Amino acid sequence: MDELSTGRVVIVGAGLGALYAALKLAPRPVLMISPEALGEGASSAWAQGGVAAAMHDADSAADHARDTVRAGAGTVDAQIATRVTAEARAHILDLTKLGTPFDRTAEGGYVLSREAAHSFARVVRVRGDQAGAEIMRALIAEVRATPSIQVLEGVMATGLQAENGRVTGLEIARCDAQYDTGLSASCLLHGAAYIMAGGGSGGLYALTTNPPRIRGQVIGMAARAGAVIADAEFVQFHPTAMATGADPAPLATEALRGEGAVLINRHGERFMLRLHPDAELAPRDIVARAIYAQTQAGLCPALDTRDALGARILTDFPAVAKACLEAGIDPVRDPIPVAAAAHYHMGGIATDEAGRSTLAGLWACGEAASTGLHGANRLASNGLLEALVYARRCAVDIDATLGSVAVEETPIVILPNLAVAQAPDPALVTRLRRAMTDGAGVIRDAVGLSRTLTEIAEIEAAQPDCPALQNMTATATLIAAAALLREESRGAHCRSDFPETKGATGTRSYLTLSDALTLSDTLTQRPHPEPEFP
Repeated sequence: MDELSTGRVVIVGAGLGALYAALKLAPRPVLMISPEALGEGASSAWAQGGVAAAMHDADSAADHARDTVRAGAGTVDAQIATRVTAEARAHILDLTKLGTPFDRTAEGGYVLSREAAHSFARVVRVRGDQAGAEIMRALIAEVRATPSIQVLEGVMATGLQAENGRVTGLEIARCDAQYDTGLSASCLLHGAAYIMAGGGSGGLYALTTNPPRIRGQVIGMAARAGAVIADAEFVQFHPTAMATGADPAPLATEALRGEGAVLINRHGERFMLRLHPDAELAPRDIVARAIYAQTQAGLCPALDTRDALGARILTDFPAVAKACLEAGIDPVRDPIPVAAAAHYHMGGIATDEAGRSTLAGLWACGEAASTGLHGANRLASNGLLEALVYARRCAVDIDATLGSVAVEETPIVILPNLAVAQAPDPALVTRLRRAMTDGAGVIRDAVGLSRTLTEIAEIEAAQPDCPALQNMTATATLIAAAALLREESRGAHCRSDFPETKGATGTRSYLTLSDALTLSDTLTQRPHPEPEFP
């Protein structure tokens, strides 16, 4: 294996957290590792809702924090929620300065949408459902114009090297435009520090709203190196993915329900009215389970935008309208069929308030991280906010840790020629996604989770020398193991064999991959202390 060394901070990922961290590190030299061209393949670009922030005079960061804690079903770190929401306004203003064309009122204020479990309209948006794409466009332009940032496109990380609790290298490989067509043989890259910002785990499920490459690889890499993973069992299923048969499933943004769209079944019944006082704007886990139950009962749930929006959906929500058109649906005349789909992973690499993982030299931000903000059920549009806050925190802490640097003495990284190597067997990836959906999906039980753990092990054993598959199976193992250990239902984690919640407040879960792999009958009794950060 070839080895390279650089004085640059190495960032794995090319979404919102990765881009923002790179900009906040400037002028410190940075190397970004991106499998596709910037702006392609990242979940951030697909985010429709926007960024949650208390921008209205009648709203407050304290109210935003209170809603975050309430939505998180008893496992949100309240101090983290208070501090993150207090920063939100500053990041909206920063993104505005960087060129993000947020929707504005005639008076110059921000147009704000209300989404599920928010007590106030506080989601800052762009052209209805274009927030993620437009924020990414502005950040990419700034990154391209920043001399200290080098981007290696068409390259992906496959593993971390760790020695004595410290990350000392990153295995990287070239990849083709299509993920399953092959990777190059890897080389080991030694950097000044490492930030994992490569997305979540939604693609581990058969029905997901995530881009095709987002399959838990970054979390899996950190876990395989020994990092503690927090809250792995808490996978959020978005209630209104479009049930069109597409993979990934197009998303019908929650902002549609904020505008008054309603959920109905094939009998025309608004089934959420009898399930929660907030009806369609109930917390996501409640709405997702209701949608799932309707689907399982053959009642064909659908999102009806006709009375609330009419023809406005075509102009106010262009991404939704485009997806409908491609599926042969006319949302002006017909309801949009929906299903619950894996959407966001609240769990991930355990981090402290500075974004440090439990491995020295390794930081994490964005969906790959678990900071304590989301708890068991992420509040709508807090995902992009968390990515912004922790990207900046990672940058600040790395600067403080590394000290001053001579920018002009840090050359660009030039990769050697690399040969094509093994890629995950598509049949095994399909089998993994089906196993996770069947056994670790919206509703879980001990039998299904145990079967899923066995299936994951068999899948990994079928292609044992493929790092990309090992990264996926590591994260899948952690999700299923943590779900088996949590013998209650809380937030997005629903156990049919343990339907009750154990108290209003709960504890976060912390697992290493070693813990998960050695899961046994006695493991359910083993305590999991909070991790220590370097």
